[in-house]
Amino acid sequence: MGKLEAFEVEFNENKVVYTPGESISGKVTVKLNQPIQCKVIKVSCNGFCGITSKINDTAWTTEEQYFNNTISVADKGTLKQGDHQFPFKFLIPASSPTSFEGSYGKIIYRVRAFIETPRFAKDYSTEKPFYLLSLLNLNELPDIWGPSTSEVTQQFTYMLLKTGTIVLKAETDMKGYTPGQIIKVSAYIHNQSSKSTGHIAASLMQRVTYETKKPTHDLKSIVEAEGGEVKGGREVKWEEQIIVPALPQSSLNGCELIKIEYYVKVSLKSPDVSLTLPIHIGNVSLDKKRSHSKKEVPPSKKELVAPESEAEPSASSSMNTTPARPGPRPAPRPTPRSRMSSHSSPSAPPAEYHHGAEGGNLLKDDFPNKRQSQAVSPNAFSYAPGLFFPQNQPPNASTPAPSGPSPLGGSTGATAPYPSGNGAHPVAAPLSYPLPDYGTQAYPQEAPPSYSESCNT
Repeated sequence: MGKLEAFEVEFNENKVVYTPGESISGKVTVKLNQPIQCKVIKVSCNGFCGITSKINDTAWTTEEQYFNNTISVADKGTLKQGDHQFPFKFLIPASSPTSFEGSYGKIIYRVRAFIETPRFAKDYSTEKPFYLLSLLNLNELPDIWGPSTSEVTQQFTYMLLKTGTIVLKAETDMKGYTPGQIIKVSAYIHNQSSKSTGHIAASLMQRVTYETKKPTHDLKSIVEAEGGEVKGGREVKWEEQIIVPALPQSSLNGCELIKIEYYVKVSLKSPDVSLTLPIHIGNVSLDKKRSHSKKEVPPSKKELVAPESEAEPSASSSMNTTPARPGPRPAPRPTPRSRMSSHSSPSAPPAEYHHGAEGGNLLKDDFPNKRQSQAVSPNAFSYAPGLFFPQNQPPNASTPAPSGPSPLGGSTGATAPYPSGNGAHPVAAPLSYPLPDYGTQAYPQEAPPSYSESCNT
């Protein structure tokens, strides 16, 4: 070898795989049989992507530089005979993409050493490659949860005149996988013809695009599984499993010249029908616990009732627009009586019933509609301002009728024959509103309650 017996680059701990943002260190070893004159000894660390138009060619037509750092480890002088070691250390940029080697391009990282000698003397150089691996965490990809699905319907002609239709649906159990995991493929085939199809197949495909003036697409079938045929008029469900081999990851973040895609191709032969199911290949597998947390949690019962409970204070505030006078002491509970039947509400609402529970309007002085009647408690009138209470008067006292329309909707219209009870007599109501037409109700109606009974409840 002449003067130079050994000239090589060594990495500390013989490490050759690094991650972006990590430092790479080592030494350059020089072993001389005799002294040599040198101008400088340099060490450089660089990374780049090269694209070519020919398979496995190194004459790059397009390049992309990621970093190129150079340091001097020895200045001008004479290197004596024997062994010499020059340490070095570089920081790898965090934005550097993962190493890749394809048919039409590569992402290369290397450390090179140079010995520059005086004029007319021979220069020496050596290099050693290293590799970068930027882990692709599948959990961080958008729209990664759930299966990958696709469907195609295709018509075809056979025996010159006959036509048929093939319905092909397929899905994978996930959208992201790591090497060693199993892709579960499910396919549904409906042959709407009298002709049997060819064999069904599922293939794991890799598509690499090299971006140049005229992009180059390199398509490869990595793994293929084949099934049987589907006879005419039959519906078949086919399931298969594909083991993911050691493959480069889907995304080369930081590289603009190479794009890697993976998909599962499900196809039928004769007629030619196919569909694709896009997937991702990464380094950190999907966490199924995180997939459950991504699903929407249905609102709880408490959350559903919250808007109604929030509306209750506003209802009570609108009811109390005038200061309420202290109500009289309630009379003893009367004997049970008949009530007007309702289409959708029970004869008596539950004790916890309140205004707005069914979204009805607040009580007004006019004739209430069905929605209002169903939402109002039977004891609501006991504390209505301005209401006349005949049970608080002496039995034989002359009681003037309250002015204006009565707040009780059932007391409007002509004189109603209320049944006498507790010493009360029939009360004549002013003819200000027409009597409701009870004959139009869906169920037989019973006599309305008396005025005193309405006030006591």
